[in-house]
Amino acid sequence: MLKHLQVTSLDEFYQQAANFTGVDLPALLPPDIHKEIGHFNVFGVSETIKEVKRTQVMPYNRRAYYKISLILGKHRVEYADKVINAHANTLLFATPKVPYHWIPEDENAAGSFCIFTDAFLTKTKSGVALDELPIFKAGGFPVFEISDEEATEIGLIFRKMQKEITSAYEYKYDLLRNYVLELIHYGQKLQPASATPTHQNAAARITSLFIELLERQFPIESPTQKIELRSAKEYAARLAIHVNYLNKALKETTGQTTTELISRRIILEAKLLLKQTDWNVSDIAYTLGFEEVAHFSNFFKKQTTLAPLAFRM
Repeated sequence: MLKHLQVTSLDEFYQQAANFTGVDLPALLPPDIHKEIGHFNVFGVSETIKEVKRTQVMPYNRRAYYKISLILGKHRVEYADKVINAHANTLLFATPKVPYHWIPEDENAAGSFCIFTDAFLTKTKSGVALDELPIFKAGGFPVFEISDEEATEIGLIFRKMQKEITSAYEYKYDLLRNYVLELIHYGQKLQPASATPTHQNAAARITSLFIELLERQFPIESPTQKIELRSAKEYAARLAIHVNYLNKALKETTGQTTTELISRRIILEAKLLLKQTDWNVSDIAYTLGFEEVAHFSNFFKKQTTLAPLAFRM
């Protein structure tokens, strides 16, 4: 039986949290959260760090929720094709679209994190969906090393969250939404200026639409699923523009061609599927739009210097 791509649901998160802390699961749930749209909660990281250090286990998978973490201490964040070593205070943003592996390297580290679903923040006050915000854009690695002063400011927001979530205030979840947005905007201001453009010309609009089309095809969650768009011409046709115009726009805004961007995203998904599932290479090749497994193997080796099975080992 094929193993489907692992996704940590909220139920699984709370079961793990109960195991980590020794607290009964009902006691971990926020009061009256069942009356709210979406889900939110806030925690300290110390118990998680102790359990990860004891068991050496922290799943590398997709999560069915967003997460913002303040980590005070040395740790490592591993993505499919990038490793970030953090040596001090860190603010980390995680989205359901991008799996990662978090490894604490300081058993005395401290901090806090909050989790929330897209329904909790269906749209921001500006009317923008979460995944359209720069901090949660596909292809980014939003991990920021911050100063002691910044860590103190962010820590205060988390303390307000922890105090408010146990209060009897009728509108506390509206207030908590504001605190989450404050963290999001704090992170976005830490990003380089190029990551938060102040205007959007034609090339930028085309790039945004292209990225949306590209990301809409992922994640691959079943060996029967298959991406629809593979070539630059197919994307151009879907966007109703000439392929040369698409290439020019993407080159202007990203420095890469359409084919390079498509190939990079396909390779990322291929790496995830090879590491996280037991699907045959032929199944993975099919889902990624390759009619012949040999074509996929050659493509993978050209991009990574390794054959698919060698990468899986």
